[in-house]
Amino acid sequence: MKSFSSISAFYQFIQLPAPEHPLISVLDVGSVPHVNGGELTNLTLNFYSIAVKRMHNFKFRYGQQPFDFNEGIMSFMSPNQVFSTAVDNPDEAAQKSGWALYIHPDFIWNTPLAKTIKQYSFWEYSLHEALFLSAKEEALIITLILTIQQECAANIDQFSKPIIISHLESLLHYADRFYHRQFITREKANHQVLERLERLLDEYFDHEAVVERGLPTVGYVAEALNLSPKYLSNLLRVLTGQNTQQHIHEKLIEKAKERLSTTTLSISEIAYELGFEHLPSFSKLFKTRTKLTPLAFRASFN
Repeated sequence: MKSFSSISAFYQFIQLPAPEHPLISVLDVGSVPHVNGGELTNLTLNFYSIAVKRMHNFKFRYGQQPFDFNEGIMSFMSPNQVFSTAVDNPDEAAQKSGWALYIHPDFIWNTPLAKTIKQYSFWEYSLHEALFLSAKEEALIITLILTIQQECAANIDQFSKPIIISHLESLLHYADRFYHRQFITREKANHQVLERLERLLDEYFDHEAVVERGLPTVGYVAEALNLSPKYLSNLLRVLTGQNTQQHIHEKLIEKAKERLSTTTLSISEIAYELGFEHLPSFSKLFKTRTKLTPLAFRASFN
């Protein structure tokens, strides 16, 4: 795996001249020659990367997930995330267009953005959870990126950094807004996630192995749905008002109510069947969610 601590070192690797500013740079994706043929090369950058691009005849892998860049999408990578890229068919010309913005953490050091940049959830999304932009949104984002490029190319003065930081903050705010729009407008795909989540939790709590496996975690659920934990929770919160953990608890309480009202199992046996190691934890969660103890809920059916 190749690791790059500076933007300049990365540019040297992709056979481009050093950037005009060592800590922030805008790259025309179409200008990059390909350097490793058809072999996937694992790379990690020690700086932030924001890209809006289309790429044809490219294999791109982020973590363990392959991704198709044929559509125009916006993607985000925080420092030290591993990705790999290669030409899909070395005998066919690779086609790529768009822009990549690289920001070294040192550039935003000691600015308000240094404290807020990690609060944007999309840094933790997987690449296949990229932002699909409308033509209008893409034009706006590219305008911001090119404005940053102009500032980087101009003579550096005392105003340069605050202006660039301001445009970066606008870029991140717009990305946050557009992701929120995507959660709402991609209705069919998002509701399919909800349906898959319901099936997954039903199968989990109805399976005998739940006793050995314990309660399902957010990480387990997200991996089973092929989504990052943060993306899944944000998607669910927009669609339902509840995050992933709350959905797990809701399904658990649903199963508990079912057993309490239709079986003669003891409270301890029900808690054990649902994956709890300790009865008090089950009773506390049940009362928090229903305002009744398990015994009181069962008594209401008598």
